[in-house]
Amino acid sequence: MQVNETLNEGLKRGYTITVTAAELDAKVQEKLVEAQPEIEMKGFRKGKVPMAMLRKQFGPRLMGDAMQEAIDGAMKSHFDASGDRPAMQPDVKMVGGENWQEGQDVVVEMSYEALPEIPEIDASAVTLDRLVVKADEAAVDEALKNLAESAQNFEDRKKGTKAKDGDQVVIDFKGSVDGDYFEGGTAEDYPLVLGSNSFIPGFEEQLVGAKAGEEKKVEVTFPESYGAAHLAGKSAVFECTVKAVKEPKPAELNDELAKKYGAEDLAALKGQIAERLEAEYQGAARAVMKRALLDQLDGMVKFDLPPSLVEAEAGQIAHQLWHEENPEVEGHNHDAIEPTEEHKTLAERRVRLGLLLAEVGRKADVTVTDQEMTQAVLTQARQYPGQERQFFEFVQKNPQMQQQLRAPIFEDKVVDFIVAGAKVTDKEIDKDELQKAIEALDEI
Repeated sequence: MQVNETLNEGLKRGYTITVTAAELDAKVQEKLVEAQPEIEMKGFRKGKVPMAMLRKQFGPRLMGDAMQEAIDGAMKSHFDASGDRPAMQPDVKMVGGENWQEGQDVVVEMSYEALPEIPEIDASAVTLDRLVVKADEAAVDEALKNLAESAQNFEDRKKGTKAKDGDQVVIDFKGSVDGDYFEGGTAEDYPLVLGSNSFIPGFEEQLVGAKAGEEKKVEVTFPESYGAAHLAGKSAVFECTVKAVKEPKPAELNDELAKKYGAEDLAALKGQIAERLEAEYQGAARAVMKRALLDQLDGMVKFDLPPSLVEAEAGQIAHQLWHEENPEVEGHNHDAIEPTEEHKTLAERRVRLGLLLAEVGRKADVTVTDQEMTQAVLTQARQYPGQERQFFEFVQKNPQMQQQLRAPIFEDKVVDFIVAGAKVTDKEIDKDELQKAIEALDEI
C-alpha cells in the first residue's frame, strides 16, 4: 500500500492511496478463511466447503468489503502518522472506479483541509469582571406585584358598564357559516378575557364596549391555516349574549397568595422570589462575562482558518439572518443567499473561537457526561408537551441532534475551565446596569 502526497498548500492537503491487487486478494482470502468454518453448502458438511467454491460465491461481495477496509485503514494510518486532523470529512474518490476490474490495483484520491496548529493560551493573562447583582426590596416587590396580577380575580362591574380591554366577559354564543350552525361553535357561560387573543382574530375587539344583557352579532373570518379544514378561510357569524362584564382585581399580597405558590407565608415567598431573581441575574451576568472572555481570546490568538469551515459558517449566518428578516418565508424555497463581507468576518471569529475552545477542551480532557446530556434532552423535550417520548427517540437516532445538544454544554464547560485560571474580580452593580450590559451584547 502506498500513500503519495499530491498537494500541500496552506491547510489544503491531497494524497493518492494505492492498494495493490495482491493486498486486496490477501484480504479477501483472510475473510474467506475466517468465515469457512461456519458456512454450509449443499453437498458439503459445515466448514468443509472448498475454498474455490467459497471464493466464486462470496468473493465479489467480500472484495468490496476488503477495498473499504483497506482504504479506511490507509486513511487512519496516514492521520496517525501525520498528526493531521481534517476540518471536515475528507473527499475520497476512486480513480477509474467504473472501469475497475478484479486483479487491478485500487487508486484513491483523498483531499481535505487540515485543522491548523492552534497556539496555547495563558488563562492567567485574561482579566474579567464578574458582575454581582443583589435582589433589592424594590425588585422583589415588583415581582410580587406581577405575581398578584397574574393570579387576578374578576369581579362584576356596575350594571351598564361597557367592557374594556382586560375585562372578562361571560358569554353564550352560537356560530354559523352560511346560515348553518357548526359543531364546536356553541358554548354557554364562557369566560373570555378581552385582549387575550385566545379567540379568532377580530372576535374579541367586537365585544369591547358591550354591556351585560346585550346581544351582539360578531362577524369574523377563520384563518386560512385554521385547524379545522372545513372552517379554514370561511366567514362566520357568532350570535353572542353578554351575561356579565367583570373587571380584573389583582390578588391580595398575603399568606394565602403565598400558599398558592407553595410557600409557607408571604415572607417565605419573598425569599423564594429573591433567590429566583438572583439566579436570573447570575445567568445574565455570566453571559456578559462570557462575551468579555471571547472578545479577549479573539484578540489573543491568530492562526490560519480552514476556508471550508469559514465558508460554511458564513453561509449559515447569512441564511439565518435572511430568515429573521423575512419571517413570512417558511422552508428553503428561495433564491440563493450570498454572504456579505460582514457575514464572513463574523464567520471567521466564530470559527477561530470554536477551534480554540475545542482545542483547549481537548487538551484539558473536558467531556460532556451522560447525565448532562440527559438533562439537556429533558429540557428540550419540555418544548414538545405530550411528545416527550418521541423526542427522546428522535435524539437517540439522530447523531447530528446529539451534537447540537452536546456542543453548547461542552463550550460552557471549557469557558468555566478558562475562567477558573483567569483573574476575575467581583463587581457589584444594580439591575439597571446589568440590563444595559445585556442590551449591549445585541449591539455588537
